[in-house]
Amino acid sequence: MGRLNDMVAVVGGASTGMGAATARLFAQEGAKVVVAARSTDKLFALVADIADHGGEALAVATDASDRAAVAALAERTQEQYGRIDVLVNSVGTNIKNRAFREMRPADWDMMIAHNLTVAYNLVDAFLPVMRAQGAGTIIHYSSDAVQKPNVVSGIAYQATKHGVRGLAHGTMAEEREHGIRCSVVFPGPCETPLLDKRPEPPPPEAFPKMLQPEDVAEAALFIASLPPRAFVPELVLGASTM
Repeated sequence: MGRLNDMVAVVGGASTGMGAATARLFAQEGAKVVVAARSTDKLFALVADIADHGGEALAVATDASDRAAVAALAERTQEQYGRIDVLVNSVGTNIKNRAFREMRPADWDMMIAHNLTVAYNLVDAFLPVMRAQGAGTIIHYSSDAVQKPNVVSGIAYQATKHGVRGLAHGTMAEEREHGIRCSVVFPGPCETPLLDKRPEPPPPEAFPKMLQPEDVAEAALFIASLPPRAFVPELVLGASTM
């Protein structure tokens, strides 16, 4: 039996990277997985791959910056499966002109919208379902730049990922009485398409030393499979060779 048998999990930002790896692993562990992102083609390819490996997944193309679309995602999930046990927020982006001297107000606004407001939109849409159930687990993927500020990730990225942390802890404080758990995973450098947005992408020799998306998915699986009496407020996942 899988560690997530009979659970229903929603993964936002599931088209690539950590989100796709999480969806695959959760399906392998017995969860029925709803995958959401803007890229329809990648979502359907992911669902087909999960099905080929014996899992069950549903693709719902969703722009998480659109509150009506996220509300429709929650409604579609409930219609299909009748409950929502785990929500994983893997939505996030970055910009190339990320240094303060290069960034413009429009860049800042975009980062707030796509990293922080999106996180709020997902939680806002799925909390009512979890409250009604009296149970649910919310997992946000943030960044170890929250603990270790650097010039590589940029101030807007760091600020929004700090915001996700605050959203998670504030939600937990209010919702624990309803059986809802909120956790934040802070991955270190990870080989995902987001690296392509760096002003100077890492050299090829750096990739074998980085975390892989599957490593982050394993951290989320650990959190999601804990008994209801236990939860992980924060999990920092570093690359041991960097």
